[in-house]
Amino acid sequence: MGGTTPSMEDYMEQIYLLIHRKGYARVSEIAENLSVQPSSVTKMVQKLGDDGYLVYERYRGLNLTSKGEKFGHLLVYRHDLLEEFLEIIGVHKDKIYDDVEGIEHHLSWEAIDKIANLVQYFKDDHSRVQVLQAINNENDLMD
Repeated sequence: MGGTTPSMEDYMEQIYLLIHRKGYARVSEIAENLSVQPSSVTKMVQKLGDDGYLVYERYRGLNLTSKGEKFGHLLVYRHDLLEEFLEIIGVHKDKIYDDVEGIEHHLSWEAIDKIANLVQYFKDDHSRVQVLQAINNENDLMD
């Protein structure tokens, strides 16, 4: 999304997930989940509020605006899609999360669309995944 930073995206993704899992997002939980100080969360929440992604209501906490809801959904979609893609191509499960965190902010939305097409191609016919797994296994044996 234009005008956002990887840090803003991480906060938005976390806020979106917390609200959808628990019905609310607290500064302390956001800070803990992102391994940052609560003061950093407060500053980012103010910035995201100024940019129209969320509103902070005293005693009620954070609420996403429709813009924030759409953006958060898109960020979670991107993350989940990349996890699925890496799983399909045979990346070991214990590496997938860190790999996604490392690449998700560096891909264009065009690249995400193309990856979505490729994931769908493999999902449409599971034998394609099996062929790819066989290729990966062959290459693993050669290493």
